[in-house]
Amino acid sequence: MNNLVPDWLDVSRETFTRLEQFTAQALRWNAAINLVSKSTVPMIWQRHIWDSAQLFALGNPAETWLDIGSGGGFPGIVLAIMGAQKMVLVESDQRKAAFLREMVRQFSLPVVVHAKRIDQIGPLNAKTVSARALASLTDLLAHATPHLAQDGVAVFPKGRGFDAEIEAAQTKWRFDVETYPSKTDENAAVLVIKNIEPL
Repeated sequence: MNNLVPDWLDVSRETFTRLEQFTAQALRWNAAINLVSKSTVPMIWQRHIWDSAQLFALGNPAETWLDIGSGGGFPGIVLAIMGAQKMVLVESDQRKAAFLREMVRQFSLPVVVHAKRIDQIGPLNAKTVSARALASLTDLLAHATPHLAQDGVAVFPKGRGFDAEIEAAQTKWRFDVETYPSKTDENAAVLVIKNIEPL
């Protein structure tokens, strides 16, 4: 497992130690509740920790940041450990939500966990909304827009085929999108989307 801090990321020794501790907890819990695919466990730093960490610079970590379908805390817990100040995590799986709450407790993080579906939560007026490996872009925009502040951004990491997802979403939504090459997967990208309106 390559846990060397990549050149593009600037984190303190203390933050890195906390990320190591969180990773150890995620691996321990993973045996019972499958937080990440077992096939990705040997690459957990590249595939999950650093892949989550790259979102920090693309959102607004000083304001309310909503992460939908937080699963094993990627990216939500990673971002909170890095310094995001008002994370809201939504995870409908009760066991995964219990893990998230335990991580919030252990690391004393400024995080609220909702063990509900996103459509069961009132508007949050978040400056940033993220979701990782959850749904198509078309569906993600529908999930995000009720909770996004007027000047907020949606930050969605997407794998191979992200161009096709953008085209499909443009048949139902009008939006501005900036595409950033993923720092952890040469075939992937991070989409930063704003000014979202239904057609």
